[in-house]
Amino acid sequence: SSMVRILVTSGSARRGSYNAKLARHVRDRLRAAGVDTTYLDPTHLVMPLYDGDLEEAEGLPEPARAFKRALEEHDGFVLTCPEYNGSITPLLKNAIDWASRREGDEGPLVAFRGRTALLLSTSPGVLGGLRGLVHVRAILSGIGVHVVPDQLAIGGAKTAFDDVGALADPDRRERLRSMLASFVDVTARLRAG
Repeated sequence: SSMVRILVTSGSARRGSYNAKLARHVRDRLRAAGVDTTYLDPTHLVMPLYDGDLEEAEGLPEPARAFKRALEEHDGFVLTCPEYNGSITPLLKNAIDWASRREGDEGPLVAFRGRTALLLSTSPGVLGGLRGLVHVRAILSGIGVHVVPDQLAIGGAKTAFDDVGALADPDRRERLRSMLASFVDVTARLRAG
């Protein structure tokens, strides 16, 4: 697993975001398992709304270029996705839209094609943000990402974490551990193939 590099980030840059907390927990679990893991603070996903005229005049904004480079430097990514009105957050959608743009003579979708993604969510509600994951999955699959079938939506976010930010429920912790291990394995095999 030391072969693969995994990027972890969240679709919410809000202070105290449950999904950012989940992303940090995932980062800690992956690192504990010896996986080369980068946590991208979701505040780095804050960038101007995608605008073709802006792109033509100035190219990609610096945060978009940095996000794109981060994706390119990793073999797979884990996204923790809040749900806004049953869908993807504008923050995450916008960052993906910018990162999907070609620069210079590079090929299409260099930051996404052939990479793997694992989707997670948490929310105070019962469904845990599940409905939004359908849209994130469709968007990423459409741009060449291999989104693994496994996903986890954690309801009751207010009580889901202990005081050090780990998942409080041992069954959930074990389920996440096994999902992450399998995700790293799939990523390594795809990379080797």
